[in-house]
Amino acid sequence: MNIESHRAFDPRFGATDVARVEDVDFDKSPLIPAIVQDARTGLVLTLAYMNREALARTLELGQTVFWSRSRGELWHKGATSGNFQDVVSIRLDCDGDALLVLVHPHGPACHTGATTCFHRQLSRAE
Repeated sequence: MNIESHRAFDPRFGATDVARVEDVDFDKSPLIPAIVQDARTGLVLTLAYMNREALARTLELGQTVFWSRSRGELWHKGATSGNFQDVVSIRLDCDGDALLVLVHPHGPACHTGATTCFHRQLSRAE
């Protein structure tokens, strides 16, 4: 599927309820998955993790901030590369333990330079 087929993506689709920051269930785990999706095309850009502080900073800045599991610190996406992600909206899943972050990206999401971190097609082992 190419990016052109995502033209009809509507970032408002499926949003039927309002959630509050207090509804995010960090008691299950201090890190929750944050699926990042391009608000214009619907393309899934990456999967990252947020703790309470990363979510608070994201809401404060209007740009994505994650918890880097490898470095053990907050990571403001684009602070080094310039590939910021402006937050359009954040959705909370039905269990309160995962986020969908709709963004307007300023450049590629992946550290490899690919538009999406999901650029590799998995094949069966032969």
